Amino acid sequence: MMFKNLASWGHGALTISRPCANVRRLIRRLAHLASFALLRPCPRNDASRRIGVWRVRTTSFLNIMQMLGLVLLVGGMAGCTGPEMKVEGKIGVIDPQRILNESSAGKKAKDSLSSFQKNRQALIELDEKELRRMEEDFIKQASVLSPTAKREREEQFRRRMQEYQQKVAELNREVQEKQKDVLESFRDKLETAVAKVAKRLGLQVVVDKSKGGPTLYHEEGLDISGPVIEEFNREYP
Repeated sequence: MMFKNLASWGHGALTISRPCANVRRLIRRLAHLASFALLRPCPRNDASRRIGVWRVRTTSFLNIMQMLGLVLLVGGMAGCTGPEMKVEGKIGVIDPQRILNESSAGKKAKDSLSSFQKNRQALIELDEKELRRMEEDFIKQASVLSPTAKREREEQFRRRMQEYQQKVAELNREVQEKQKDVLESFRDKLETAVAKVAKRLGLQVVVDKSKGGPTLYHEEGLDISGPVIEEFNREYP
């Protein structure tokens, strides 16, 4: 999900197609849609296919930053009011993935999420083992169980499966809440660092240069990721 048609080039100026007041609201709204680790079904063998084993699936943080369509408007953009305006001035680009990987705050954000996800995954795996054990015991004893005993065991297994699925759903919600909190914290820090560097360099617009982002072409000299990382590390060591 990107800020399509947010900005277009024409006659040597950057044309902003929406009121500036909308930009931050759009970024905030997209942040609530972002998630980069979900518990998903991932059967590993015949037994786990029957009991519907769930696993954690992790998506890269870069995808989340692309979902945000990170467009940071600073400097000369602060006073814009009309539904459409042109800005003459300097433009910079950033690489959110590089900032995430190389900044202290980015590394801490990834470590925090990884630890949280592993903890929740461990809880899921304990229940998986119990369900597999119940299924294996049932298969071994099926030939000697009476019809009534079979029905009772099947009902017991179904109840345990329902509890398992409810637990997975709850842990999934916890993971997504954690993702949201960490993402918003990192984004706020990134905005602050980018704004400081942009003002120091006299830039008016800074855009995301990630693949699939709003930047189709830029000269390498426009990339301010390095200075942003330095500012990031000074502010958030």
